[in-house]
Amino acid sequence: MNGTGQAPQGRVPLAVVLVDHAGRVSHWSSGARRLFGPPKEDAVGRPAADLLPVSGALPQEGPAPHDLEESLGGQLSYPAAGRARLDTSAVPRDRIDVLWWAYPLVGPGPERLLVLAADARGLTGEEGPQVERIAPAFALHTDFPAADELARKLPEILPSMSVSESARIVSQVLELGYPVLEFSQHDRVPVTADWGVSRRTERKARRAEAARATTLGVPPPRAPLDDADTAEDLEYAAVRDRLEFLNEVSGRIGSSLDLSRTIVEVSRAVVPRFTDVAGTYLREQVVAGEGFPEGAPDATTMWHRVALEHTDEPGRWDDVVPVGESMPFPVHTPFFQCMTSGDPVLVPYISEEMGNAIASQFEKRDIRPLINHRSMLVVPLKARNVVLGFMILLRHQERQVFNDMDRVTGAELAARAGLVLDNARMYTYQEAVAETLQDSMLPQIEPHMPGCDIATRYLPGTLLGRVGGDWFDSIKLPGARTALVVGDVMGHGLNSAAMMGQLRTAVQTMAALDLPPAQLLRNLDDLAQRLGDNYLATCLYAVYDPIVGELHLANAGHIPPVLVRAADGGSELLELPTGAPIGVGGVPFESVRVPVAPGDRLVMCTDGLVEVRGEDIGVGLATLCESAAHPAASMDDACDTIIRSLATKGGRKDDVALLLARLNGFEADDVAHWTFAPEPAEVPRARGLVRERLGRWGLRGISDSAELIVSELVTNAVCHAPGGPVQLRLVRSGTLLCEVEDTEHALPTLLNAGPGDEFGRGLRVVARLSRAWGTSRTATGKTVWFELSASSR
Repeated sequence: MNGTGQAPQGRVPLAVVLVDHAGRVSHWSSGARRLFGPPKEDAVGRPAADLLPVSGALPQEGPAPHDLEESLGGQLSYPAAGRARLDTSAVPRDRIDVLWWAYPLVGPGPERLLVLAADARGLTGEEGPQVERIAPAFALHTDFPAADELARKLPEILPSMSVSESARIVSQVLELGYPVLEFSQHDRVPVTADWGVSRRTERKARRAEAARATTLGVPPPRAPLDDADTAEDLEYAAVRDRLEFLNEVSGRIGSSLDLSRTIVEVSRAVVPRFTDVAGTYLREQVVAGEGFPEGAPDATTMWHRVALEHTDEPGRWDDVVPVGESMPFPVHTPFFQCMTSGDPVLVPYISEEMGNAIASQFEKRDIRPLINHRSMLVVPLKARNVVLGFMILLRHQERQVFNDMDRVTGAELAARAGLVLDNARMYTYQEAVAETLQDSMLPQIEPHMPGCDIATRYLPGTLLGRVGGDWFDSIKLPGARTALVVGDVMGHGLNSAAMMGQLRTAVQTMAALDLPPAQLLRNLDDLAQRLGDNYLATCLYAVYDPIVGELHLANAGHIPPVLVRAADGGSELLELPTGAPIGVGGVPFESVRVPVAPGDRLVMCTDGLVEVRGEDIGVGLATLCESAAHPAASMDDACDTIIRSLATKGGRKDDVALLLARLNGFEADDVAHWTFAPEPAEVPRARGLVRERLGRWGLRGISDSAELIVSELVTNAVCHAPGGPVQLRLVRSGTLLCEVEDTEHALPTLLNAGPGDEFGRGLRVVARLSRAWGTSRTATGKTVWFELSASSR
């Protein structure tokens, strides 16, 4: 046993005792004989409790150490230590002051417990301790040149251990450093495991000493065998227990990238094996799913209690420290020290004074009964040298206090947990970013457009990639028409999503100009080439006219749509000119017109829905036709049927965009159309026709507004577009749509009219009274339209 501190180092004889599973002595060293009295032949086979009688622990402050008698008779699962009085008639010296250590042996062989003991009187003087710390240090006493020889010789060092049993621990003995157990001479008796001396370094030193002895022609030095009997078992028991615990924790945490689930896994992994209470706190940026926390935490940093696991009776902690509470921690607390230093903070014993200081931050709640007289370890949860949070670990009074070995174990535990939490945090943050980007890229489609109902679905290709280059859209056009769009940017990830956003915006802009489908794709192709050489995408663009009952479609390298006929329930792939993908350049686009009937359904999707690795795309298209024709109670149910038939197949890795439109059309009585001569006298007739038709439709409540707006638009058409007829059309759907068409190509704009100006107020009246309004060019001129909410008087 080595002493370190203010006094010179010294050596004290060490007693080494092995106890088997029956509680009997299986090994009794010469040091044990000197300390306890009986010789080896009388000690081996006798109950250990009879040979190591103690009268109790010495008085001391703080929690009492583990009882040696309990260690001998109980199932010790972790190292224990203490200081006691030996009182036995077999020893001539009365009441010996004994320091003892007990270690469970989980390795091979019958040995269950290793007990080390030393006479402490030689380490203390009349005026107090001569040394600050005392540590039993162990070394092999035979210099074995190779592992196989060590395996053969180990039974000689540890009796009752066969070659096969000893071979199992040889590798650990060779690689691990010597365990140095420290005993403080102060009031408390902490026992720490400091792997401070490398086995490999010590072995080199012994070999060098042996070589020097050989050179001098003297036998190499050999140490007594008593200390060597303990080294391997001690390392095996202590290290294996810690490694098994850490491996078990590592296996239990990190099974999910969900941040909340990961937090619960970390807390449950340490209770009750390592601690009795585990409270987890995270910085508010982490809980909020924001970016990586910047800067060191301070006294104003808010910490959220995100988990609490304990072995106390149910409900004891819930009211005092509820999960979900946020709070800062003052500078004087061990929690602040942990989160600012990034190192574990060990409090072997929470005294009344410390308990009062900690409890002072909890308003209207007394936390002292939960923490006083317990042992506490605060470990930081770090990633990339930034503290994301910390765990507060508490042990009951009946349990061994946290020591330096626990602090090392806790630090390793926190390092692993911090890494897992950071992975979950980054995934949660990236998922939130992806969802936000997806929400901004994919439009919120209105389920009801003029003359048609729409349902959509979007499925990401992988769980880790929530955003891709697939998109869909529906755009309101003049004449109660609707543009239906589905596109697919080649590639995956954020770059594809960014390109998709650009193309989608361009389609919306050009659709608002009422460009024919083929011309729109032509312009989109030109834009893609200007944006870069790597911009490639497929696109299907269709315009539905519910009044005429017609689809006007153009295709740019996209898979064809499916049309389900309401008359017979049959489905077909529409034969369209395929065209080249957007971005190829120099390829013409063609359009076709397809007549449709009310109730027909149009299915448009991206190839991720019908393409499966290792399978011909024709199989997917056939399945799409079949599933699209399946009867469904609603549009959403129809989408779900298609998704179940195709998207659940194995091998699908691409994103999926699906748009389903039911083409309802309009009844003949829901549309009114008139033609007027370009004369001022036609304006009153237009107002009268509108009043009469709205009365027939039961829309008298909006008649005054509709008449005023129609009067303004027809007047403008008569004044600014002489020489051609003026067309007026009313369409009754969910709203009242009114269109005025003339032969003038110039589009009207809003003007700032002064008090004395005669013109410039007409469009302001339209904008003020209407629900929505707009203008667009036509082949023969322009159209100005507006909508009013349909409500009757």
